[in-house]
Amino acid sequence: MVGLARSGLAAALTLAGLGARVVGVDGGAVGDEVRAPLEAAGVEVHAHTAGVDLLPGMRTVVKSPGVPQEAAVLVAARARGLLVVGELEIAWRLLEQDFIAVTGSNGKTTTVELIGHVHREAGMPVIVAGNVGTALTSLPGTLDSGVVVVCEASSFQLEDTELFAPEAAVLLNIAEDHLDRHGTMAAYLAAKLEVFARQANEAIAVAPQGLDVEDLGGCARRVCFGSGPGAELSERSGWLWWDEDRLMAADEIRLRGAHNLQNAMAAAAVCLARGIAPAAVRAGLATFAGVAHRLEEIARVDGVLYVNDSKATNVASAVVGLQSFDRGIHVILGGRGKGADFSPLVGPVAERCASVQLIGEDAARIAAVLEPAGVALDHARDLETAVHGARGRARPGDVVLLSPACASFDQYDSFEQRGEHFRALVGALGC
Repeated sequence: MVGLARSGLAAALTLAGLGARVVGVDGGAVGDEVRAPLEAAGVEVHAHTAGVDLLPGMRTVVKSPGVPQEAAVLVAARARGLLVVGELEIAWRLLEQDFIAVTGSNGKTTTVELIGHVHREAGMPVIVAGNVGTALTSLPGTLDSGVVVVCEASSFQLEDTELFAPEAAVLLNIAEDHLDRHGTMAAYLAAKLEVFARQANEAIAVAPQGLDVEDLGGCARRVCFGSGPGAELSERSGWLWWDEDRLMAADEIRLRGAHNLQNAMAAAAVCLARGIAPAAVRAGLATFAGVAHRLEEIARVDGVLYVNDSKATNVASAVVGLQSFDRGIHVILGGRGKGADFSPLVGPVAERCASVQLIGEDAARIAAVLEPAGVALDHARDLETAVHGARGRARPGDVVLLSPACASFDQYDSFEQRGEHFRALVGALGC
């Protein structure tokens, strides 16, 4: 097991529990909170090592999503002819339950949670797991056979699959992201399309109408969502339609923003295609309030709305965040940019923002790109300074929006930690 963070820990414990000899390696430190349960389960733990010297005697290498393909231990393992797979593949092989996998550049967490919410409205047993929170490999042996597993699947997880073939798969969208990992958009798209690649005839493949892909792959029934002719789940004149049946008014969907209309359509499409009653789908879309760290309205302080969109870790997601509000936005941008092109931010910033607070590793690069927007750019460096800077500029009716367009790893362990810090800082403003 290469990489002993959340998913690696879960995979190692599950495989050891099934009787496998498991050796866990991590290039960094391994804390007692990880080492203790692993060693108690009989797992050998090796920290601060690439793990190449541990390959003799191994048959399979399971890698955590964050471990790059060019890691020395993976290169050496493939050269030896060993099977190299990811945690998603292992979990899918061990779970007998129906699997709905959701991927895309943006909206994955919202959509998987919405699909789970619709299932609960229908009275159907469901668990939401994967990249969204609960590690998939912690589930084998814990679920009744009728439970549906709804899984958020990242490109990092999908590129490490071999036989993975979910009963239903959803691709929400494709936008530039993770080019520091995949190198090219073609490689990034290829990783995403692994979600469909081995699906059988009886499976369901949901994708946006007009996706510029000649062949999704696999043999599943294709279901499209969109606004034009030919979409099974379509938006027409303010209404959602399932084939020729009117489902609900678009303005009944509780989630804010045009992007969430697309997420809702994708969720409705996969649920309806799998036979969930339209009434349950309507109820789910009308009552789902959203997820933490994605356009999460934290508080109003002195008439200013503070919104946590820390999950906007790429440019396309931040553009969506900006487009969800009218003028008077004080946006907090920055972090680790992953080699992204920040120019798509210029138009929305010029149109909607009153100021920009810049933080983190790529602050100077973002500032240079945004100069033509003609908006005040404050180099805040850290989030606390940014929140107080935005508060000083904001007027009643304005919005302070944390929508960084960057990963958090230059200053935080995760986007969740960054969002929680923002929430705490906003909470302290009212004291």
